Amino acid sequence: MVSTSGGLVHEIDLTDPAVLRDPFTAYQGSGRVVRLHVPGMPMWALTSHEDARAMLTDPRFAITSRSFAGIPGVPPEHDEYLRTMSELDGPNHLRLRRLAAPAFTARRARDFGPSIEPIVARLLSAPVTDLVADFARPLPMHVICELVGIPDADRPDWVAWGATVAAMDVEGLGRAIPGIIESAKSVLASRPEHGLLADLTTEDERLSATELVTLVWQIVLAGQTPANLIANAVAELWTRPDVLETLRAIPSLLPGAVDELIRWCGPQLLTVPRYATTDVDLFGTPVPAGEPVTVAIAAVNRDPAAFRDPNRFDVTRQAATHLGFGHGPHFCLGAAHARVQTEVALAGLLSRGLTLTSNPDEHRAPDPGTWRLTALPVTLDR
Repeated sequence: MVSTSGGLVHEIDLTDPAVLRDPFTAYQGSGRVVRLHVPGMPMWALTSHEDARAMLTDPRFAITSRSFAGIPGVPPEHDEYLRTMSELDGPNHLRLRRLAAPAFTARRARDFGPSIEPIVARLLSAPVTDLVADFARPLPMHVICELVGIPDADRPDWVAWGATVAAMDVEGLGRAIPGIIESAKSVLASRPEHGLLADLTTEDERLSATELVTLVWQIVLAGQTPANLIANAVAELWTRPDVLETLRAIPSLLPGAVDELIRWCGPQLLTVPRYATTDVDLFGTPVPAGEPVTVAIAAVNRDPAAFRDPNRFDVTRQAATHLGFGHGPHFCLGAAHARVQTEVALAGLLSRGLTLTSNPDEHRAPDPGTWRLTALPVTLDR
């Protein structure tokens, strides 16, 4: 416990092996506001679904440049492409989001689904012994190349860069990011006729060339979510034979199952921190101006006040209003695409014989912010 002027607040050490092993249990019974011990940056965290939604729409809590860790090794001339709309608030964020949003609607994502199916089939036709390395990690970048309109000849480089981003290879990012940016600039300069860049390039140039390339980087960065989600989903589903049987018998359950998987084992454990712009009473806990506040997604997505029987995994659950993609102005722009990509990937896997060859827990990354696997050994019938 840590003492504040508002009373005692439960403290959670994110370096504790028990917390890293099971963050979902760590937050249970901890109270509406907890203090997270994070080396170099302690922060406040909300565990209530209702409180989290309120904070994520409260202008007193702002995303700033401090909300995002810097990326070492990236040449300074590429800095202007790294500050995406995720790091902006206010009118500039709203302008960029309004211009980009039509390309990311649920309908556009659903219409794009058939373009993902041959990519999934092609990846699954090759030998797959580690689902992370051989399928879940390369898939998003193949999909992004198709979505953005990257030329076929350039796609092997993009897949390699995507693997670096998905693996959170800090040293490799210094090489991958300049490659992504320069390649995106080259594609844009060629005036593409197909893909996202073609859709967003208009005669009045409402998005500048820099903003378009920055959007591509944001898509690459955020677009890795399905890599971890698909691996987590397989680790969960393939240890539940009854659920697998249900999904194979009733394929129409798959979209809802994906949302339940995001609620239950989604990759994000914490939201990007917001900073209090003034002294705030955070549901009974005083938070001084300038201090960071996050949402413990691992807690709010199992909040009994928001979900009936929250500690039960149920692919037939109705109206799973999880916060796996955030909430409010910074709700994930690509959420619909991530859902569809995960659905198509799982449908492809469900149609084949897949067997886990080791316990997934043995390959869980010790990462307090992301629930992810470093590997997932399998055998797969082609």
